[in-house]
Amino acid sequence: MNSILAAQSVAAVPTAYVAPEVNWAAISPLVIVMAAGLLGVVVEAFVPRRSRHIVQVVLALVGLVAAFVALVALAVDNRTVTLGGSVVIDGMAVFMMGSLLIFGVLGVLTFAEKLGGEHPDAFTPMGAAIPGSSYERAAARAGLATSEVFPLVLISLAGMMMFVSAGDLITMFVALEVLSLPLYVLVGLARRRRLLSQEASLKYFLLGAFASAFFLFGAALLYGYAGTTDLAGIAAAVGAPTAGLEPLLVPAILLVLVGLLFKVGAVPFHSWTPDAYQGAPTPVTGFMAAATKLAAFGAILRFGYVAVEGSRWSWQGGVAAIAALTMVVGAVLSITQTDIKRLLAYSSVAHAGFILVGVLAFSTRGLAGVLFYLLAYGLTTIAAFGVVTLVRQHGSEATNISQWAGLGQRHPIVAAVFGFLLLAFAGIPLTSGFTSKFAAFAPAVESGTMGTVLVVIGVLASGITAYIYVKLIVIMYFHDAPGDDVTVAEASPLTTAAIAIGTVATVVLGFIPGPVLELAGRAAELIR
Repeated sequence: MNSILAAQSVAAVPTAYVAPEVNWAAISPLVIVMAAGLLGVVVEAFVPRRSRHIVQVVLALVGLVAAFVALVALAVDNRTVTLGGSVVIDGMAVFMMGSLLIFGVLGVLTFAEKLGGEHPDAFTPMGAAIPGSSYERAAARAGLATSEVFPLVLISLAGMMMFVSAGDLITMFVALEVLSLPLYVLVGLARRRRLLSQEASLKYFLLGAFASAFFLFGAALLYGYAGTTDLAGIAAAVGAPTAGLEPLLVPAILLVLVGLLFKVGAVPFHSWTPDAYQGAPTPVTGFMAAATKLAAFGAILRFGYVAVEGSRWSWQGGVAAIAALTMVVGAVLSITQTDIKRLLAYSSVAHAGFILVGVLAFSTRGLAGVLFYLLAYGLTTIAAFGVVTLVRQHGSEATNISQWAGLGQRHPIVAAVFGFLLLAFAGIPLTSGFTSKFAAFAPAVESGTMGTVLVVIGVLASGITAYIYVKLIVIMYFHDAPGDDVTVAEASPLTTAAIAIGTVATVVLGFIPGPVLELAGRAAELIR
């Protein structure tokens, strides 16, 4: 009796809480970006309106550059699992975080655009003048009339960095919401087409909420199956299944993948993509197309390669069908578009399918090819949408394809840059697009029959998308302009720099991709 009471008294003593160890050097880039975003919120509250825009631009750029320096100087040499296993800093996480920071810098440069030659009243209801300084009116003309876009971008970027380095499903879900909520707001900030923009924001929000619910339901089922939300713990449970719980596994995996595939715009979870891309301010569209896709594929790679790779034969076929459907639907629907932003949106859908082909190779080479593809595609995309912001008619963006007729004669440099970027999207040799497709498709062919079939579909889909890209180039160079009112706005040095960096990177990664491919190969490392 005494022994029982003694045992009960011992059991009643609470276990001392042990705080998880934190490797601050490893997570320093993430901390810096989030701190810069929160500081941007403080700037909104206390800095005078006249100075707020330039302060936010400088703060965002300094924060992103400082985070990149910290990544190179500290995080690269501190690859570890930290924060109680919730954050994993490995080769893939470092490469993707670096790519996200580059996209963030280019995105901020385009957000800070100062357009010239526009009538400021064209962007306000009933012709009311835009109040504030000339710099604020320039920001409004760019479709970003409020300076809080910069902290929103930084907070979203911090969520993306957390997303690609999440070590458990709870952290992954929190990161998903942190990266998504600011994007819902950013999509609705266009002033020129405010109703279209707000509609796009609402659609993105509602569909994103459903996708998050699917992810959360799948995570709950995985917890019921494995008894843990830790990715390594789930992998151990998949490797040693518990009798009676096997029926939970495949539905749980598919539900989680639905939430993740929504973010990359894979068919049939792509319906938000054309509306959000068309309605959002064009700089936001470029950033979202590059950074969100990379972050979502980072989470897919970590979930598929670490947590549930042991059961991939039970769900790989379904994802392969989605990849094939994504390539075909994205390619076919892109040739029916008359709006250039919707065209690039469906092109983005097709590219999501191309990247999924590399993901399904389930090899180190496939992982490296996906990393290279995501970096190259993001750089080309931001540059392309940067060019779209410059072509204007009656003070607003000329997004209808017919409005681009004759651009090659009137503005040959802009037309040449955009034409080259379109050829990169098509995968023409000596561009980063060709190298990217080869890097993603070659490991898929080596993986077996299913990978070979997907590559054949991908090549055919690339040929279909090449038609609309070449058609647009023909319109720019060989069609007569409909009138004299289509112009190219005088870009600020910031947007010029963003377009130039993206274009030069597209050239370099096409001619001499070896160093970056080698870097991606070294980064194809996952802590399991």
